[in-house]
Amino acid sequence: MLDDRQTAAPWPTAYPQGYAVVDVETTGLARDDRIVSAAVYRLDALGDVEDHWYTLVNPERDPGPVWIHGLTSEALEGAPLFPEVAAQLSERLDGRVLVAHNAAFDWSMLAREYARAAITAPVRQRLCTIALSKELRLPLPNHKLESLAAHFGVVQQRAHHALDDARVLAEAFRPSLHAAARGGVRLPLLECRPLTEWTDSPVAPRVGYQPSRGQGTWRASRKRPACPYPNPGRYESDKPLVQGMRVAFSGDTSVDRELLEDRAVEAGLHVATSVSRLTSLLVTNDPDAATSKTVKAKSFGTPILEESAFTHLLRDVAPARSVAVPPPSPSSE
Repeated sequence: MLDDRQTAAPWPTAYPQGYAVVDVETTGLARDDRIVSAAVYRLDALGDVEDHWYTLVNPERDPGPVWIHGLTSEALEGAPLFPEVAAQLSERLDGRVLVAHNAAFDWSMLAREYARAAITAPVRQRLCTIALSKELRLPLPNHKLESLAAHFGVVQQRAHHALDDARVLAEAFRPSLHAAARGGVRLPLLECRPLTEWTDSPVAPRVGYQPSRGQGTWRASRKRPACPYPNPGRYESDKPLVQGMRVAFSGDTSVDRELLEDRAVEAGLHVATSVSRLTSLLVTNDPDAATSKTVKAKSFGTPILEESAFTHLLRDVAPARSVAVPPPSPSSE
């Protein structure tokens, strides 16, 4: 393993004072999926381990991909519900930067669990070790945790077990952190916005349902009807939104993303999954984050709005300037 204790320069004063390395195992990948286990390794400012914590969580439903996380319904039956462990988890996250491998996923699952429990998550920033490895230009064959671990000589004992995954990540994060400090690398910290509104969409009964091995999600994607209004073009500052405008979203939102998208659709806007030259505006609370959507929006000159400004404009969306009328069918001529 690399000797990460020696730094060529003083420790960067802008670096965080503590970290919480997190891993969660879940029933799946969709917004309605639940956490079945969680682990936290608390690290000090230099990345040294202070303590660790692990818990099972009863998801109140079937456990999903048992072949991945190994947690059966029987194993989870007597486990605590998330609200029952939220205080212990919050104590370990409070005042620290959440560190995870693909941190957007772990944070989104935690944010939803906290929102369901009507508790505010005590997390304000996150750091993704995939993004950090890219900043450090580590010579990895891919961005899997096992590749990052192998690079730093960390031995995985139980893959997809939350406690062992968190341990492996903590041991790989420490030399990454020191490499960043030596090189004067700015840590890729992103803001975490706890959800202020949440709604559970109906979940179909899954008793006896057996998803095929390797299936990535266990629900059909939501298909919204096509927007009936033509695209009036880009949003103009100090003017109202207009029905038909194409709106894209990027990053964390304080209102559950699907709920926010539903409101946009109900107002007559077109929700786009990507940014193109036809996009009317991009909604993001972190316009400086180098996500693909923000990068494209800036390159195209697409207007960017924060969530609060967008939700304010949603209250009074102007009617479409013209409604697309389909040509008459041959039988009506």
